[in-house]
Order: sequence, then C-alpha cells, then structure tokens
Amino acid sequence: MLDSIKIRLQYLLPKQGLTRLAGWGAERRGAMLTQWVIKAFAWYYKVDMKEAQDPEFSAYPTFNEFFVRPLRDGARPVVSGLDMLCLPADGAVSQLGPITDGKLFQAKGHFYSLEALLAGNYQLAERFKEGLFATTYLAPRDYHRVHMPCDGVLREMIYVPGDLFSVNPLTAANVPNLFARNERVICVFDTEFGPMVQILVGATIVGSIETVWSGTVTPPREGIIKRWTYPAANDEAAITLEKGQEMGRFKLGSTVINLFAANQVAFVPQLSSGTVTRMGAPFAEALRLHAAEPVTSENVI
Repeated sequence: MLDSIKIRLQYLLPKQGLTRLAGWGAERRGAMLTQWVIKAFAWYYKVDMKEAQDPEFSAYPTFNEFFVRPLRDGARPVVSGLDMLCLPADGAVSQLGPITDGKLFQAKGHFYSLEALLAGNYQLAERFKEGLFATTYLAPRDYHRVHMPCDGVLREMIYVPGDLFSVNPLTAANVPNLFARNERVICVFDTEFGPMVQILVGATIVGSIETVWSGTVTPPREGIIKRWTYPAANDEAAITLEKGQEMGRFKLGSTVINLFAANQVAFVPQLSSGTVTRMGAPFAEALRLHAAEPVTSENVI
C-alpha cells in the first residue's frame, strides 16, 4: 500500500517545480543552515566522508559543492589493461544484458525501446542493435561524478527534455518506459571498442546535469531537443577523454546508462542486477573478434 502511494504521488506532484526549488536551495550559501542540512543528509544516508578529498563538512559552503565532492587520490583505482573497460560510476547495477529486438529490460517485466531512449534517432539506434546495455543507479549516498569506461572521442551530445520521475528501484519497477521518458543527456563516443553511448538520466530534484566539456547542460529546461556535434579523432579540435577520466556529474542523484555495439565487449561475470559498483573497477572486456581474422588490406587498422 505504501509503495503504491509513493508511485501515485510521483504522478501527482509538481516534479518540475520541486526540482527547480531543490536546485535553487542547493546553490544557496546558508552558513549554519547549510552545514546542518549537509550533516543531516550525510548522517541519514550514511555518506562515507573518509573517501572525500576534504572530509570536513565545513569545506563545503553549498549543498551542491558537498554533493559533487571529489574523492581523495587513489580512492578509486582504475582497472588496467588495454582490453578492460572500467565502471563509470559508484552505485549499483539496476539491469544489464543484451539489447534484444530493439528493447532494453527495465525491471519487473517492463521493457523500453532503444529508439525511444535515443529520442527517436533510428540511425543511432541501428548502431546498437543486438548490442549490450548497462544501467547504473546512483543512490543519494554515492559519489556523483561520472567517468569514462574507456578512451573515447566525443562525437555528439543530445539533450532530451522529459519527465523527472525518481529513478530509484521502486520507481523503475512500477513506472513504464521510465528511462525513455525522463530528461536525459546522451553522449556518443567513438572508441577502440566501437561506438559507445553514455546517458546521464535526470530525476526528481536533480538540480543539474553537467559535462566536463560544456559545463551545465540542464537547467535551463526549455522543452526542446538540443544537439551538438564534435569533430573526429583526426581533427585538432577533437574532444578526447581517457579511461577513468571524469566526463560529467549530477547535482543530486540519478542513473547512468551505457550502450555498446554488438560483438565488441562482454560484461565481467561478477556483475548482475543489484551488484554494488565502484568507479574504476572492472566493467567489461573486449571480445577482439578481429584477432582471429586473417590480416588483409581490408582489416588492417
């Protein structure tokens, strides 16, 4: 009964207004009030401040600065190896697996369309047909910077307006098409392992989504799809990010979705729904199918 009330409230409450209010409050410098809010939040969600670059609450004049606090050096070692990809974020695996018939598994019998997730971009969706996806949920207590699973060259960023439902496990199990209906920022990369997409999904009271190359992407929330394109690797203006490098952040928690093309990588076997994740730990390994092919002029890289 309580769960159904929580879900119904999400449909009824003014999520956009609540999110604007939360974003405004999180940027205020409220001195003692801000410190009280930060301490109460850290206590309630059991935030481990020993991992922070600065573990003292007084180091954070706003709630947002506390929320996107950097970690101390060495707190998240990045898995080595040219064939290994690393986890992009702290959190927990919501779901992962194959993209089958153009659909991704959400939870509890719910599936959603790859094309809808990619804002109707059927050409981009075709590149991930029969590929793999992974959905990582970042709880309020988690580190909220998102990093690169592998080296990549940014080719496109798409802002998609949408709803701002919560993205916690309860909502994922009860709101159809959750990730294809929420606000999101789609980032498309060229990588050694084929095309890779990393999607930052907005949610209720997520005051801001930012990327390292563009700063704040949202707000403002103008209600229209926006698209930016970037040069290829051989251009001196190309934006290249390395494995483990920060690529974006949430100001209040949310979800990251990764898409990989077919026959390029395989997720490490220890990952499954509910697995706790730590940025930099093993995520996937290259299949390297081309290693078995004869060397010809067509497949020499």
